[in-house]
Amino acid sequence: MAITLYGTSWCSDCKRSKQFLGEQRIAYDYIDVDADTDGRAVVQSHNGGKDIIPTIVFDDGSVLTEPSNAELAAKLGVQTVAQRGFYDLIVVGSGPAGLTAALYAAREGLAVLVVERGGIGGQAGITERLDNFPGFPEGVTGADFADRLRRQAERFEVEILAAQEVTSIEVDGQYRSITTGDGRSYAAFAVLLTLGSTYRRLGIDGEDELIGAGVHFCATCDGAFYRGKKVAVIGGGNSAGEESVFLTRFASEVTIITRDPALSASQVVVQKVEENPQISVVTGVNPTGYATDGGKVVGVIVERDGVAETIPADGVFVFIGLSPNNALVKDLVDLDPAGFIVADVGMQTSVPGLFVAGDVRSGSTKQAASATGEGAAAALAIRRYVEPLASGVRPSMVDIPMSV
Repeated sequence: MAITLYGTSWCSDCKRSKQFLGEQRIAYDYIDVDADTDGRAVVQSHNGGKDIIPTIVFDDGSVLTEPSNAELAAKLGVQTVAQRGFYDLIVVGSGPAGLTAALYAAREGLAVLVVERGGIGGQAGITERLDNFPGFPEGVTGADFADRLRRQAERFEVEILAAQEVTSIEVDGQYRSITTGDGRSYAAFAVLLTLGSTYRRLGIDGEDELIGAGVHFCATCDGAFYRGKKVAVIGGGNSAGEESVFLTRFASEVTIITRDPALSASQVVVQKVEENPQISVVTGVNPTGYATDGGKVVGVIVERDGVAETIPADGVFVFIGLSPNNALVKDLVDLDPAGFIVADVGMQTSVPGLFVAGDVRSGSTKQAASATGEGAAAALAIRRYVEPLASGVRPSMVDIPMSV
């Protein structure tokens, strides 16, 4: 499906729509109507002469103006409502840990629902390439890896909802229930939290206003907007190095900026960076702000030994580590001092029937390969937990209506 999104860099709804399409890994063309008079004319022609953005035009001639994520999901055929009201297991999140647990549990005969607020595959799905996952000697793109996991889970009849937010989790006796953003509730014997993590922000002046308008956290999603331009990558680890190499497919120049005296990435990644003539590295500087012109990023302001300078860049990609996505359960389960969810050796949290795996678990390695292992271990522990509860008449075998 060919899709063209007409918007501007300062439009928050345009940013949201672009993020949604990126998370779902749906290709689209973007036209900035501030810089393209023909594009602005197209917007006006679809909106009675008015400048209403985002305006999204599809190849079948249909148009969505200022659509919600739910409207976009419906147009694109993304399933957001589950088929039943009760499952043996509900998995919140669809990264490698979540999908592996889902297919293992379903293969053991459990009825499984996976609910994902973004795109299937989690952080792995939007990673440019996985070179260290066992079984892929030539590497595998994040998108292909996520698609393979999804197909395998669906082969075992796992039901998957994408673009659906879980807003709350409740405990009621032997049952655990979730409520989604559309007001529906689904119950289960067990819930597995594979909430993942989010790229940490710098927290410097102007960052929040510039996210999606010059400041980014996903090279796969937004790199194509910088064809022939200069970009900066902030961070010195593996993610910063790998994504910098990926960005050279589009950008003419990539500058890596790190506070450390040298890159902290693995030797393999450092070698890739050093061998790429489009990449330069600036070490030992502290980013303090963004240089802008007319609301658009034109550089990164850094400080070295008390002296400020500006490194030119049309866009900035930030890769400085991860923060746990714990907001859904931070007042429900035990957390470690960094905010990651604490679990026992069976992946169960401090609340019986609530399990955790993957990046959000305290002590996890934040690697795709180990996340799949955690998902498998969690599924086996969940099976042992669910079997005694499901030994009678299973609510999952009954047509229980969803609450709305």
